[in-house]
Amino acid sequence: MTIEEIKEKLNRDDRFCRYNEMRIDVIRPGYAEAVMKITENKLNGLGIAQGGAIFTLADLAFAGASNAAGFRTVAFTSNISFIRPGTGRRLRAVATEVSRGRRTGVYSVQVFNDDGKVVAHGTTTGFISEEKL
Repeated sequence: MTIEEIKEKLNRDDRFCRYNEMRIDVIRPGYAEAVMKITENKLNGLGIAQGGAIFTLADLAFAGASNAAGFRTVAFTSNISFIRPGTGRRLRAVATEVSRGRRTGVYSVQVFNDDGKVVAHGTTTGFISEEKL
């Protein structure tokens, strides 16, 4: 499967992200960017992007970066710190591989607003299966 086919598969098959209008925009082994428009249905009671939406966007970027090698990879631990409110027109999550072994990989994920300021920062550890995508 080519890298472009992996990107298409992840965008097509992640029904939750597709339903919530999130998509992988850039993908290459060990790196991915995912984007989300901030719309009315993604706001919390304070009128800013809901933390769960931000976390999901970060998780989608992780999925792109970790699965880009062609093997099914799922998160088994993840943490996120919210730095500033998610405001503006859209958010972009960037996942970068920190370490990849035979069965686990560690990824740093940052979510940015329109101004390029960090909204959230997290780390996800994934389990790499032997199963190809």
